[in-house]
Amino acid sequence: MRIKCKKSELLTGLNIVSKAVSTKAVKPILECILIEAKNGEVKLTANNLSLGIETYINCTILEEGEVALSAKFFTDIIRKLADSDIDIVSNNDYKTIINCEKSNFSIPCWSGEEFPELLSVSKDKSITISQLSLKDVIRQTIFSIADNENSKLMSGEYFSVKDNVLSVVSLDGHRISLRRLNLKGDNSELNAVIPGKTLQEISKIINGDDEEDVNIYFSDKNMSFEFGRTRVVSRLIEGEYFKIAHMLSMDTSIVVKANRSELMGCIDRASLLIQETDKKPIIVSVKNDNNLYIKLDTNRGSINEEMEIEKEGNEIVIGFNPSFIMDALRVIDDDRVHIYMNDSKSPCIIKDDDETFTYIILPININPDAY
Repeated sequence: MRIKCKKSELLTGLNIVSKAVSTKAVKPILECILIEAKNGEVKLTANNLSLGIETYINCTILEEGEVALSAKFFTDIIRKLADSDIDIVSNNDYKTIINCEKSNFSIPCWSGEEFPELLSVSKDKSITISQLSLKDVIRQTIFSIADNENSKLMSGEYFSVKDNVLSVVSLDGHRISLRRLNLKGDNSELNAVIPGKTLQEISKIINGDDEEDVNIYFSDKNMSFEFGRTRVVSRLIEGEYFKIAHMLSMDTSIVVKANRSELMGCIDRASLLIQETDKKPIIVSVKNDNNLYIKLDTNRGSINEEMEIEKEGNEIVIGFNPSFIMDALRVIDDDRVHIYMNDSKSPCIIKDDDETFTYIILPININPDAY
C-alpha cells in the first residue's frame, strides 16, 4: 500500500476514528487503526468491538492495500510532522514508512486481515435528524446517566419514536432528563437503549450543522450513525428500560416561573460555600410574597439569596442538591423556567418554555419547620 495525503486531512480522520480505539485491549490489533486504500478511496477504521468508527479521507492512492497501525503511536507521529504532504508506504515485512519533507519514520505494523469487521446493522428501522438537533438532544440529557456500570440500563439513554416524535430519556436514580423532538418525514417506530459513551463520542464528532443530517439505523442488538463520510456503529444495551410515565403525570400544587439566568446566579453563588465533603442541601423557600429564597449554611459560611418570581399555589420549603439543579439550568436555552412542586418530599419538575425539555429531580430530605 502507498498513499499520499495532506497532514490536516489525515489528522482530522485520525481524530474521528481514534474515539473507538481500545485502551485496554487483550489483542494488540484492537489498539490499532486500519488504513484501507482501494477503489479510489482511503478509509480509516477503529473498532473496540463495542464501538466502531470508520471515515473516508481525501488521499492520492499510489498503490492499493491495507495496513493496521498503532493508533496512539501513529497519531502522535502525524501530529508532530510538518504541515505538508505525507507519504505512507507499507510493505510485506511488517514495516510502514512515513515520509514528510525531511522526516522519515519506519514503524511496525499489522496485517489488515487481522482487523475485526464492524458490527452489522440492518437498515429496516431508521430515523433522520439534523446534526444540530442531535447535538442538542445529547447535551440536554447526557449528564443524567449513571457514571458507573452497576446498572447497564442507567449508563445509557432510552431512544423511542412514536408518531414521528423522538423521546430521549436518561436517569441515574436521583434525576431524570427527558427531551422530545418532532421528526421530519415518516420515521420508524422504535425503542432502544444507546450507551452513553457512544452518544458522548458522537457529540464530539458531529459539527452541529443544522443543514446536515444524521441517519440513525437500528437492528435488534446494534445501531449505527451515518453522516457525511463517517459511520459510527455501536452495540445497544439490552433489557427493558424503566417506566417513567407515572413520574411525568404526578400531581403538583405549586408552579414557579423564574428567570433562568438569575436563578443560576443565586445557586452558583451558594455553591461557593460547598466543599467536596459537604452533603448539605440548598434550602429553597417559596413564599406568598412572590419571592424565592435560597439559604445554605456550611463550615465555610452561610448565604441568603432572594429573587422575584411568578407563583401559583401554596408556600413550600424544600431541599436540593445544588449541582443537580445547575445541571438542568445550564442546558435550558429559554430565558424562563417553569418549576412544578407538590411538597418537600415529592419530586420537583423543571421545564423550559415550550416544554420540549423536562427534568425531574428528587429532593433531599429536610425538616421544613426548621427553616
